[in-house]
Amino acid sequence: MNEKVLVVDDEKPIVDILKYNLTKEGYNVLVAYDGEEAIKVAESASPDLVLLDIMLPKIDGFSVCKKLREKMTCPIIMLTAKGEEVDKVLGLELGADDYVTKPFSMRELMARVKANLRRTVLADPAGEQNVIKVRDLELDLKSYQLKKNGVPLELTFREFELIKFLATQAGQVFSREKLLEEVWGYEYYGDIRTVDVTVRRLREKVEDDAANPTYILTKRGIGYYFPKQ
Repeated sequence: MNEKVLVVDDEKPIVDILKYNLTKEGYNVLVAYDGEEAIKVAESASPDLVLLDIMLPKIDGFSVCKKLREKMTCPIIMLTAKGEEVDKVLGLELGADDYVTKPFSMRELMARVKANLRRTVLADPAGEQNVIKVRDLELDLKSYQLKKNGVPLELTFREFELIKFLATQAGQVFSREKLLEEVWGYEYYGDIRTVDVTVRRLREKVEDDAANPTYILTKRGIGYYFPKQ
């Protein structure tokens, strides 16, 4: 089955060109022209990825993102004509996985879509490790589920990808740039603050005390790592 991409933008020419290029890449494209419609379509069709403009009629993109995050974990890429960093950070804080600033190149956007739809299962060299247990955490790499003390945690796709990558290579420190390349799937387009915000949100979910983490650790001046068991 082709993966479903929901395009949300109030500018029909943008929707049309995105629909054309996504369809050409083999995706099943759904569209919505305002925030209210976006929520209805997403809830009924369960898209695999959402391209979400910020400036929308009825309900703005930030509010839509927050609403969708309450019910689904699919990747959300925010589209914005604004260049202010506060907008980008706010989108990530509300649960967006990525953002693209207008005007964007179609090649860049398609690269982002493909990167965010990746479903690469990382395992140990022998290819046998499907579950990682560290103290009270249990990561199931096949079902994309993380449990703490046996209770499932609601992670976005990108949050799970990040902790999975770090946990499968515990003890190794990775720079923000390297994490963008390995977890987000691109090397040149990303902003390293994307990594910092995702780490902060992840810590708030998995750590007993996010200010004093014991799972996702920082090596000052270098990057992030997961401790060895």
